Amino acid sequence: MNKKLVQREYYLDWLKSWCEKQMIKVVAGVRRCGKSTLFELYIDWLLENGVTAEQIISINLEELENERLLDYHELHEYVKVRLCKDKYTYVFIDEVQKCKDFERAVDSLFIKDNVDVYITGSNAYLLSGELATLLSGRYVQISMLPLSFAEYVKFKDIERNDLSKAFDEYIRYGSFPAVATFEEENLVNSYLDGVYDSVIMKDVATRLGIVDVSMLEAISKFLFFNIGSPVSVKKIVDTINSTGRKTSFTVVDRYLKALCDSYLFYKVDRYDIRGRHYLRTQGKYYAVDSGLRRRMISSSTPNLGHILENIVYLELLRRGERVSIGKIEEKEVDFIAENFNGLEYYQVAASVLDENTLKRELASLEKISDNYPKILLTLDVVMKNANYGGIQQYNVIDWLLGEV
Repeated sequence: MNKKLVQREYYLDWLKSWCEKQMIKVVAGVRRCGKSTLFELYIDWLLENGVTAEQIISINLEELENERLLDYHELHEYVKVRLCKDKYTYVFIDEVQKCKDFERAVDSLFIKDNVDVYITGSNAYLLSGELATLLSGRYVQISMLPLSFAEYVKFKDIERNDLSKAFDEYIRYGSFPAVATFEEENLVNSYLDGVYDSVIMKDVATRLGIVDVSMLEAISKFLFFNIGSPVSVKKIVDTINSTGRKTSFTVVDRYLKALCDSYLFYKVDRYDIRGRHYLRTQGKYYAVDSGLRRRMISSSTPNLGHILENIVYLELLRRGERVSIGKIEEKEVDFIAENFNGLEYYQVAASVLDENTLKRELASLEKISDNYPKILLTLDVVMKNANYGGIQQYNVIDWLLGEV
């Protein structure tokens, strides 16, 4: 291949670990996050390890020449006649949700001998409802995100003394793999506009049959503007109605779910640390990409603290954490990250050089009485082993790069 591909080792290693295991492999994530490229990388690896070209069937259902395969009978037949006898065939179907009732074709291929099936999709509903029932226990899934900062730095071959500038660009332009290949801002902006339009129109409006796309966009822009702030359906309804437009709880709730199903936003629930239960209200939403946020709200005064929160949240997801927002008495902990080793508590701030800001950021962590790690992430230059009564402070760039 002539083009330089952004290497996605974490996701590639995941595919390798499931190679030829009797499971359908599902890669889900927002449009343009790198799912198709991941398949290219994986196919290259297969070819380098003794698999022949005839053993690989790769189909992208967004390509016009594959339009007839949007019928699941045609899709199934196309693959079936190309299967190899007496050796594995690796079947890759990209954007599989384009094919109505695709699960019937996928299930039929899966149960055949020596067929290794891989699919991607851009909607969370990909494995919901009938499909989840039909394929229950037969698939494994990984959620793919745009580039981490570590991947961005590695791909662009950024020197150590340029990390701060690179992080500013990462925040401004975002983390979609293609964006890392552009040098001109106008190209970045045009690309991001295209991503947003594709998600809104193809993955939300068309699927739900939404006619009033402007209402959908108003809700998405509200979420972009309010990342890191408590949001409720009622608050959105009241805000929109106050502008003279009319909407309802039912409509907003439906649109919110669709925006999250498209992986454009992620909802994070609040957890009462003392009471040990999840709270039904005042969850937060985070955007899949900071560059998209900048394009959609054109804010001249971006809230750097909340943008950092957003980036930290996505990184925790990449690291396989189950993330919630913590509440302890009247105070809030930005993130509780749960993994096989237990919990970690995170507080995120642009800077805590001001003494009052430092006290405020530490206060919620100080109220937690257990012995799980408590971490403060900032953009400040941090002395090694900076510690406030057991609360460890790290520079967020170092943390993103895995250097702490």
